[in-house]
Amino acid sequence: MISTEKVTPTHPKQQPGHGLFTNTERSLEFDKIKAIWASMALTDQAKERIFSAVPCLCENELLARLRETTQARKIIESWGNPPLVSMSGIRERFAMAAKGECLTPAQLEEIELALTAVMRLKDYLTRCRQQQIPLAYYDENLDCLEELRDSIRQQIRNGKVEDGASRLLKSLREDIDRLQNRMREKADSVIRANKDCMSDSFCTFRNGRLCVPVKKEYKFRVSGSVIDKSATGGTLFMEPTAVAKIYEELELLRIEAENEERRILYVLTGLAADQAPVMEQNISMIEKLDFIFSKGKFSLEYDGTEPQINTDRKLVIEEGRHPLMDKKVCVPLSLELGGQVQGMVITGPNTGGKTVAIKTVALNALMAQCGLHVACRGAKICMNSQYLCDIGDGQSLSENLSTFSAHIANVLEILRHVDRESLVIMDELGSGTDPTEGMGLAIAILEELRESGAMFLVTTHYPEVKTYAQDQKNVINARMTFDKESLKPLYRLVPGEAGESCALYIARKLGMPGHMLRTAVKAAYKDQIPDGMDFGEGGTLAREKGPGIQKRKQGAIKQEDADKYQPGDSVMVYPDKKIGIVCGKADPKGVLQVQLPGKKIWINHKRVKLVVAAEKLYPEDYDFSIIFDTVENRKLRHAMERKHVENGAVVLEE
Repeated sequence: MISTEKVTPTHPKQQPGHGLFTNTERSLEFDKIKAIWASMALTDQAKERIFSAVPCLCENELLARLRETTQARKIIESWGNPPLVSMSGIRERFAMAAKGECLTPAQLEEIELALTAVMRLKDYLTRCRQQQIPLAYYDENLDCLEELRDSIRQQIRNGKVEDGASRLLKSLREDIDRLQNRMREKADSVIRANKDCMSDSFCTFRNGRLCVPVKKEYKFRVSGSVIDKSATGGTLFMEPTAVAKIYEELELLRIEAENEERRILYVLTGLAADQAPVMEQNISMIEKLDFIFSKGKFSLEYDGTEPQINTDRKLVIEEGRHPLMDKKVCVPLSLELGGQVQGMVITGPNTGGKTVAIKTVALNALMAQCGLHVACRGAKICMNSQYLCDIGDGQSLSENLSTFSAHIANVLEILRHVDRESLVIMDELGSGTDPTEGMGLAIAILEELRESGAMFLVTTHYPEVKTYAQDQKNVINARMTFDKESLKPLYRLVPGEAGESCALYIARKLGMPGHMLRTAVKAAYKDQIPDGMDFGEGGTLAREKGPGIQKRKQGAIKQEDADKYQPGDSVMVYPDKKIGIVCGKADPKGVLQVQLPGKKIWINHKRVKLVVAAEKLYPEDYDFSIIFDTVENRKLRHAMERKHVENGAVVLEE
């Protein structure tokens, strides 16, 4: 549902209601613009700022934003895209350091890479100073923290503390390497001295201990401890006693080395913690530059132009395009509003580009007021306090609103908020109801907008609205051009002229007969038929026979099919496939009574199938009451055949 929303000021103490602005963004497709714009930013903060962008209501601030966009574009055109990075997680690393936590080598390397990125960006901006572009002087706000970066680079590499990080660490690691070599030599000498006891000729590590593979039966021939065994149990992996003594010495050295590594990491972490405030300024500046350069990249993407901003209620679009449309196929439009022209009523055929035209104007104005360049050859954009829109089908099933009801609800919302600094966009004004009443509502709405002093653009098909616009001094007509012969819209806006809907021309071109067109002309224009409305004979309407409806047959049942079933026949009942006995002949509707185990049912003869005929199951004069009647009924029948039975009644089972 497209609804009317009000854009509120971006004052620090009065942040805009994001939820209120969302539907207006969708109406004008500014949400799609933001998505493309955000794809050109790298930092999360810049993306968040883009998605929360609303029109700026401070003239000085807006002019500054537009200057930034222009400068960013000039720099990119001359020097290429800036070497910005996302800086993801860097704030968290410095926050950890400030809390006294010890950063890992990998985390310190992230800081070193971030500082390298700061250095590259600073160098990039320094080179850009050659063009005397003010934006380039932001390099003065970047501090490369060379001492911290060099310290990390010298002592951390590939996620580990470098051997040369300190003399002690280097000495300890050399001693560790020496002892590891001695351990291996000892293990090899044990293998050579006990070849017959070994299952292999090389040593191996098991559970972090250096072991030799000893055959199970020679376990007591080798001095040492069993550390592990093979899957079959035939080989024992033993740590020789001589190796174990060296291992204990080695572990002490490793503990000393780890302590030294931890000391180095704490020192580097402390250096990072000391520079946390400076790095916060670096990150904030990078996020700001990322936001600014994203505007420059976006301007280059759709070939934007810096607009002239005014507060004199003057809106001029020169060869404006919808930024989401392909520039090669988009027909540019030009218009002027403001001064003596407060509003414009655009008319023309369906699919003629009326809606695109008003959205193009409003979208470019909204982009300009958010600090972006506009998709125009030139533009003068007045600042608007509100962008009020009623575009599209607002039908809502959940709120039980018809298209017309939602449309009127939006219009009333517009009229409650509109003022002389608003820009109002309305599509198909007064549509969706009785044409006469819709026309009256459209004129009433236009009159209210005119009295409010707001600038407005509306589209309509009502000729009375065109007449209203023609009679008002500060409202003008405009039309979208249309080729009546080819039935193709030309998408050109012609201010100062009222357009036609071209519905009758389109109908004639598509083959509507002349008598129907003449009837339509009389109904539409009564006695004031415009020139050029003589459609002649037109086409012919040859009716073709469509597919017929097949009614349900109500004919009589074929009695011979039903009469083939006799009492006593064994039949199968579908769809349950149960065996039953026919109790009697079918009635005129073809319904049989069938005896099933424990019950009798009535069923159409089409749902039973003969299994065995009664003549094959029973003698010729067989008394079927034995099967179908109860014992009490049979006795009563026999008694009634011989004499009168007082209050006697045979009970028939259903």
